[in-house]
Amino acid sequence: MTEPFVAILMGSDSDLPVMQATIDVLKQFDVAHEVRITSAHRTPVDTKNYVQDAEQRGCRVFIAAAGMAAHLAGAVASQTLRPVIGVPIDAGPLQGFDALLSTAQMPGGIPVASVAIGKAGAKNAAYLAVQILAAGDDSLHQKLIDEREANAEAIRQKNKDLNLI
Repeated sequence: MTEPFVAILMGSDSDLPVMQATIDVLKQFDVAHEVRITSAHRTPVDTKNYVQDAEQRGCRVFIAAAGMAAHLAGAVASQTLRPVIGVPIDAGPLQGFDALLSTAQMPGGIPVASVAIGKAGAKNAAYLAVQILAAGDDSLHQKLIDEREANAEAIRQKNKDLNLI
């Protein structure tokens, strides 16, 4: 059986600086992943072929990032029943608001989970993917618990360091 992985798709290589946050979080949790540049508009056949191939090879979650018209997540969702998380990229004259709407406004029956615009969304897409995978993986679930506790402890320590408590 193949190892489950997360597929990260971007509409353009200019999205990589934002999506590096996704890659970093997945690495932090030792989650296997692949990264591809593919476009809903410029390479629709390649996108379809990649999604179908990735699913057959064990992809469990797709993360699709795009700016402006942001149809990539919807194009991916139309080709799979695996969870799709859309990351609106803060590009163009509307700084990602158009991408957010394109990602969130999917027709009934073709869901795409949407996260925040930009780097925070890229990071949260990875966390959401890890949570989805952790639903069937107790070890990964424990890593999430440990990470949340470490974050809480860091805040408690900061309060002590600043003499706020």
